[in-house]
Amino acid sequence: MPCQYWNHMNKLFHAAFLALIGYAAPVLAQDNPVVVELYTSQGCSSCPPADALMHDLAKRDDVIALALHVDYWDYIGWKDPFAVPAHADRQRAYAAAGNRRTIYTPEMIVNGTTDIVGAKPMKLADAIAMHGDKPVRVEMGLERTGDKLRIKATPKADLNGPLTVHMLRYTPYKKTKIKRGENRGKTLAYSNIVADWKVIGEWDTRTDLSMEVDITGDRPAVVILQRPEAGPILAAARLR
Repeated sequence: MPCQYWNHMNKLFHAAFLALIGYAAPVLAQDNPVVVELYTSQGCSSCPPADALMHDLAKRDDVIALALHVDYWDYIGWKDPFAVPAHADRQRAYAAAGNRRTIYTPEMIVNGTTDIVGAKPMKLADAIAMHGDKPVRVEMGLERTGDKLRIKATPKADLNGPLTVHMLRYTPYKKTKIKRGENRGKTLAYSNIVADWKVIGEWDTRTDLSMEVDITGDRPAVVILQRPEAGPILAAARLR
C-alpha cells in the first residue's frame, strides 16, 4: 500500500496508544514490570504499526518491551538484519504451549501468556494493566560491577516448581532503509531490538537465587524468570 497510508495508520495507532497509557500503568509498576515480546519482521507489511507501538512502550518503566525479529519472511525479498532463527523457535514454543497451530507477525506475547495478534493498542493496554495488577510473586534485582552481573531473587509466595533463568541484551533504537520486499522504499525505526537471548540457568525456587554472569559492553541487559516450556513469566528485571 502507499507510504501515505501507512504513515496515517501509524499516527492513529500512536495516538490511540498514548491515550491509553494513563490508565494502563499500574500502581508501583516499577516493582513488577510487565514483559511485552513483539515478534516482527522488516519483510512484513503489517508490522510497522506494531513496531511503532514499541517506541512508546520502550519509554515506560513498568514495561520491558522487547522486539524479537524473525527470519521466516526473509524469503520474500528482504533479509531482516535483526532477525535471529532462535526468535522464531521461541515463538513456536509459545504457539505449542497455547495450542495454536501457526505463528505470524506481528504478534505480541505479554508476560508469556497473553497473545495479541497485530497492533491493537486497547487490547495491549488491557493486557499490560491486568498483568501489572497481579501480586508480586518474586522480588528480583540486578547489580553490575565491571564485567560481572549479579542476579538476586527472593520468592514472595510458594512458586511450586523451578523457573528458567533467561538473559538477553537489546539495542535501544535503530533505523533501517528497506530496499526490497513488502516494505521497500521505507525507512523504518525500531526500538529495543533483542540479541543474544540465552538460558543461563535454572532456579529451584526453594531458596533465594544468587548467581553471577559475565557481561560486556553497554547495551541494556534483561533477566527473565519463566516457567519451563514457554510458560508464564513470573519476574523480570532490566539494567539500562
